[in-house]
Amino acid sequence: MPPLLLLFLLHLFSTSLMADPDDQRCLSGLFHSLSDPTGALQNWSSPSSLSSPCNGFTSFLPGVTCNNGRVYKLSLSGHSLSGQLSPSLSNCTNLQSLDLSSNELTGPIPVSLSSLLNLAVLNLSANRLSSEIPPSLSLCAYLNVIDLHSNELTGQIPDQIGLLVRLSTFDVSNNKLSGPIPYLLANKTNGLGPRFNASSFMGNKELYGYPLPPMKNKGLSVLAIVFIGLGSGLVSLILSFTAVCIWLRFTNQESSNPGEEGKISHLMPDY
Repeated sequence: MPPLLLLFLLHLFSTSLMADPDDQRCLSGLFHSLSDPTGALQNWSSPSSLSSPCNGFTSFLPGVTCNNGRVYKLSLSGHSLSGQLSPSLSNCTNLQSLDLSSNELTGPIPVSLSSLLNLAVLNLSANRLSSEIPPSLSLCAYLNVIDLHSNELTGQIPDQIGLLVRLSTFDVSNNKLSGPIPYLLANKTNGLGPRFNASSFMGNKELYGYPLPPMKNKGLSVLAIVFIGLGSGLVSLILSFTAVCIWLRFTNQESSNPGEEGKISHLMPDY
């Protein structure tokens, strides 16, 4: 083998083993933001592991998949991990799949995730995430899956999410979301059916609009208003009747008093 070719191959090999500093910051920040009761991230505790998360095309870190020396996929589902999602996740700029579902994560979804322009799968379901869904997720134009069901998310579903033309799976059921379902998420495709069916939105008491069924409590509220009106009218009638009875009784008592009767008859003219 010619020496120049050998040097070139050695250079390529050494370059593939070099850790990307962005990936280091990404994984290190995530590791230090999480509590790991089951020891799923035990190998992550080694500084050398975090400093070299990808050895060429592979990784010895559980849950980490590499491609061309970069972190390509993070999958840490069902490990009882707690804590908040680190904004440093945005440093994994080559990340295409992030799955942290079925854990005990709390706090908001980091707005910085919008920097993951290659992200195709975002699964943060079955946690205890709160606050609102960041509208900036719409900047991740390659998003194909957004699964946020069974959390404690509040606020409205951002209209911007409907602009993700590649989105084929969307699930925000069983949260605390409110307001109308964005038109672009509920819009029928070729008139055959909704883009996402009702199961994607169910379990949010204050969320309404197609494709969810009409809210039944609206009919009940009308009846409640009618009954309240009738009830208040009946109470007013009873109070008025009671007041009249008391006045008549008081008047009768006055008329039965002789002194008073004499005064009254004295003032009355003779006819």
